[in-house]
Amino acid sequence: MYLQKMFSCSQILARPNAMQTFIRAASQGKMPLARAHGKSFAHRSELRQAKRIVVKLGSAVVTRGDECGLALGRLASIVEQVAMLQNQGREMMIVTSGAVAFGKQRLRHEILLSQSVRQALHSGQNQLKDMSLPVLEARACAAAGQSGLMALYEAMFTQYSTCTAQILVTNLDFHDEQKRRNLNSTLHELLRMNIVPIINTNDAVVPPPEPNSDLQGVNVISIKDNDSLAARLAVEMRADLLIALSDVEGIYDRPPGSDDAKLLDTFYPGDQHSITYGTKSRVGIGGMEAKVKAALWALQGGTSVVIANGTNPKVTGHVITDIVEGKKVGTFFSEVKPAGPTVEQQTEMARSAGRTLASLEPEQRSEIICTFADLLTERKDEILSANKKDMELAVSTGCLSPPMLNRLSLSSSKLNSLSIGLRQIAVSSQDSVGRVLRRTRVANKLELEQITVPIGVLLVIFESRPDCLPQVSALAIASGNALLLKGGKEAANTNRILHELVQEALSIHGVKDAIQLVSTREEVEDLCRLEKMIDLIIPRGSSQLVRDIQRAAKSIPVLGHSEGICHVYVDHEASVDNAIKIIRDSKCDYPAACNAMETLLVHRDLLRTPLFDQIIDMLRTEHVQVHAGPKFASYLTFSPSEVKSLRTEYGDLECCIEVVDSMQDAIDHIHKYGSSHTDVIVTENEATAEQFLQQLDSACVFWNASSRFADGYRFGLGAEVGISTARIHARGPVGLEGLLTTKWVLRGEGHTVADFSEQGSMTYLHENLPVAQVLPGHRTTS
Repeated sequence: MYLQKMFSCSQILARPNAMQTFIRAASQGKMPLARAHGKSFAHRSELRQAKRIVVKLGSAVVTRGDECGLALGRLASIVEQVAMLQNQGREMMIVTSGAVAFGKQRLRHEILLSQSVRQALHSGQNQLKDMSLPVLEARACAAAGQSGLMALYEAMFTQYSTCTAQILVTNLDFHDEQKRRNLNSTLHELLRMNIVPIINTNDAVVPPPEPNSDLQGVNVISIKDNDSLAARLAVEMRADLLIALSDVEGIYDRPPGSDDAKLLDTFYPGDQHSITYGTKSRVGIGGMEAKVKAALWALQGGTSVVIANGTNPKVTGHVITDIVEGKKVGTFFSEVKPAGPTVEQQTEMARSAGRTLASLEPEQRSEIICTFADLLTERKDEILSANKKDMELAVSTGCLSPPMLNRLSLSSSKLNSLSIGLRQIAVSSQDSVGRVLRRTRVANKLELEQITVPIGVLLVIFESRPDCLPQVSALAIASGNALLLKGGKEAANTNRILHELVQEALSIHGVKDAIQLVSTREEVEDLCRLEKMIDLIIPRGSSQLVRDIQRAAKSIPVLGHSEGICHVYVDHEASVDNAIKIIRDSKCDYPAACNAMETLLVHRDLLRTPLFDQIIDMLRTEHVQVHAGPKFASYLTFSPSEVKSLRTEYGDLECCIEVVDSMQDAIDHIHKYGSSHTDVIVTENEATAEQFLQQLDSACVFWNASSRFADGYRFGLGAEVGISTARIHARGPVGLEGLLTTKWVLRGEGHTVADFSEQGSMTYLHENLPVAQVLPGHRTTS
């Protein structure tokens, strides 16, 4: 039935310009679907399910920059990816260009060799490239290059134990019913035998192209045939995915390189009317418009399409596999348009509203936060109801461990604590943005100020911890930053109601869009690629999440700690009561927290003493599983299980005990195995404690205090966006101050640098002024 429907269009396709007319009609929705089986994928993440894939290689991808010869490096990486996907059990087909370029290279070489020796010597080595060459007819180039092109593919695929087959077609092969059946049957048989078909238009016998010369004065074959060929082949073979590689990143709303040109992540039918196409490719005459029309035709036929860049050396080696894995590469064609804005649109909305938020008076930002705090208690029943749904779903699916369930759970007391913390932030927000840190009189009537300003757009990614949303939102409001939130799906219901409440609070001053909740299918890696839109990423979650984000965010700063391997060192001069209390609280109060103790270091003089026995008894009573470090195990005849690694963050009622010979030994151990998060010394010797505090290089270092104090709320910051172990910007619990940067403001009266030259009449003063003396319109503290 499908072939009959396609064959009924044969007479239409055979007429002059019929192919273009047919594609145009199909793209506008005026033609029936080319096939009735299934639909294209609606979302990128579904591309992982693609079984049959067509990869179309444009001339600009296959050929070198001089359009004479092949780009062997790019071609090799593409072959490797196709072979890998083929070996995964997918059915791969390639539609390739390149025969003309390869043939041109061979024919030019033959012509140069045929020149007389005298002519070559007369021309000179430097002029050999400029020798007068006859015009090379494109069809002859294709005929000469086709066999070499196929031999190259075969040699490359052989390296991966993958067999290939060559198929040359023309438009007539799609117009004749019997030829189409033969083509269809042949391709299916090749795929059944796990062979990669390599298809190309038979350029040696196609009608002459329209006169159009390249830089060498050689007529080139239009690559439009391969665009339409790939689309027709994908639909004919019922392919799940067509990947069209060209020399641009994807589809732009206006010519790439022009001001404000934006790459479209997703292209929907009907969008073509809002696109302004630029100049056509340096190779061929098809252009991006022809690609879009062919892609839309394939999409209507049930094949998903992605147009991406196959020439960028930074991504060529994984562009195809990235697309199949559902990553945000190129432009994805989809028939399902989402109801809400895209994440790019959300980010733009947040940035615009964030700038308005930063320009509000401090009292107005404080009012927003207080309103949000009120809503947390007034609407607690709605919040707890939504949280109950998330908890029930998590328990029924068994997807979360007990510590993670504890993080997911909200209660009335938690909401009350959140409300109190938010009010603290509201108070501190009074003198945050626009605070003058330094004032200098550079010269007479020329004054310089350094003032605090928001960082810009923050992306906070958090797991199963909905109480993070109001804390981070309040800090963003207080600091005048726009905020993009990506929460775990396990807290979707709770996050949604909390986000609605914060937007309700923001609405009182018209900045509702300053905080956005990402609820689309964007992967974390995709969000980390928005380097032109996001200024800082803050991960809140497991150490694995933080590491993944740090790897993915290559161009965006990440504020966070990879692990929370916190130590408590019990010195031989420690108080028994203090040691027991601090160890219990550090390990047992909230073992899933990043500031919980993971390793207990004990001075060797304490072994076999009542203090050590009491510590062990307390841990046993609290059901803490103990692992022995190598030194500790060597002291014991029968010991707990020896620890596998001294760099372990347990996140549960487990810890490691290790023995050290001295306070300096404890410091060395922490520097070697710790994560620079929070470390504690328990001792009554003040000199020993001070030495520990000064020498230990961690974000938080405590004396006779639980590691659990490493928290923004307990530090009086109201809340925290996270704990940073980085060496630059903020360290430790990051509150309001950590979300601000500075800018310099210079006020003069027509001053120029020339005024300060040797002949000038002015001199630099660099006189520091009191910060309390600020010009009108700025707020500061003395």
